[in-house]
Amino acid sequence: MTADTPLNSLNAVSAIDGRYRSKTHGLSEVCSEYGLIRYRVKIECEWLLFLSAASGIGELSAQPEHESEVRAIYENFSIRDAEAVKHTEATTNHDVKAVEYFVKDKLTQLPTWAPQVEWVHFGCTSEDINNVAYALMVKDALQHHLLPQMASLIEELDTLANTYANLPMLSRTHGQTASPTTLGKEFKNVAARLYRQHQTLAAFSPLAKFNGAVGNYNAHVSAYPELDWMDLGAGFINHLGLEPNLWTTQIEPHDWISEVAHMLTRFNTILLDFNRDMWSYISIEYFRQRKVEGETGSSTMPHKVNPIDFENSEGNIGLANALLHHLADKLAVSRWQRDLSDSTVLRNLGSAFGHCLIAYSSSLKGLSRVDVNADRISADLDSSWEVLAEPVQTVMRKHGLDQPYERLKSATRGNTIDQATYLDILNALELPEAAMQELSQLTPQRYIGIAEQLARLPLDTKPNKQ
Repeated sequence: MTADTPLNSLNAVSAIDGRYRSKTHGLSEVCSEYGLIRYRVKIECEWLLFLSAASGIGELSAQPEHESEVRAIYENFSIRDAEAVKHTEATTNHDVKAVEYFVKDKLTQLPTWAPQVEWVHFGCTSEDINNVAYALMVKDALQHHLLPQMASLIEELDTLANTYANLPMLSRTHGQTASPTTLGKEFKNVAARLYRQHQTLAAFSPLAKFNGAVGNYNAHVSAYPELDWMDLGAGFINHLGLEPNLWTTQIEPHDWISEVAHMLTRFNTILLDFNRDMWSYISIEYFRQRKVEGETGSSTMPHKVNPIDFENSEGNIGLANALLHHLADKLAVSRWQRDLSDSTVLRNLGSAFGHCLIAYSSSLKGLSRVDVNADRISADLDSSWEVLAEPVQTVMRKHGLDQPYERLKSATRGNTIDQATYLDILNALELPEAAMQELSQLTPQRYIGIAEQLARLPLDTKPNKQ
């Protein structure tokens, strides 16, 4: 194979564009080299149109009836156009300058705009174009790819929470039997954690700047000192659906990308925790994995049905978070007014997002291929009557009996307790008759507090404030 060999899933270096392309292909329109160039072309075109409509720039004529011609340059942008830009870059050795020349060449073919072609890239440093391009890239990747997949995960977990809200389940703290919960409540715990991170990320607004070589509008003011360039620059950023950052060096300092990276890692870490719990619950047969005809679980052990989707998700979260942590740490640091070390790092945003998408898709697939084993869950509760030591000693406290915790500890700690043993313990405690009657009717399955109620609460429920 050579550098000219067409790329397919078998010769791709990255698994994102190879083995897992079916899960990540949507990102290629956004986070690829093609996507980055297309965003740059869009910004150059929109800046020309924005300036043409601004008052106080008499030398540049507004052409509202011909604006669609300029927008068509990026709206119809093709792979062939991107290849033309790359061909020019081979000569300029400057990627943004190649984009500028591409846009100018297109405008020279438009009679209305050809006389104003030198207004392309007016007052801009390449970083004005780049930082806005990456802001639009991240915004689109989040809105159209990551956030919808994250929402699907949350929706599925919330559905499971409601479906199994009243299915009692043994808890385990420190790996040991603990007070019962319900399966639905445990799904809800994860859904609520993910929901909070999703909401924060969905409300986040990317920042961008359009203020020249070192952030002071130097060139702009030299040409038009009477214009309010701070207002114009901010207005252009708002026009593109972004939030302006007024205080920058040559680069927008990327703090907001660090914040996005941290938000994603928090979401991912919660999902990682869930994946490992599901793996463990499958191993103790709380869930059965559906057999898929033709699939093989092991090359030597025919009986195997492995939890590979949750394992796949876990592995890709590790890769995603490694990249996201580096992005967060690196991108907020730049020497003096600018160094170029951020450029190559930013090109890996798509890789981080790709591993996120693979992880989310794999977790969803894993959930779609498991069934709840209610009999196994119930059997675990039936053999764990020692968990009722907690309510008994709590009721003893209520009625003022001596050493409630210590007496229950002596009777239950390290011992195997069944229903008969539990009732013997109760009879030895000299509880008030009403309390004795109530506790004797208690079983591990009934000792779930308000778990069912909590599992059924809407995710946007706010606790009452006094």
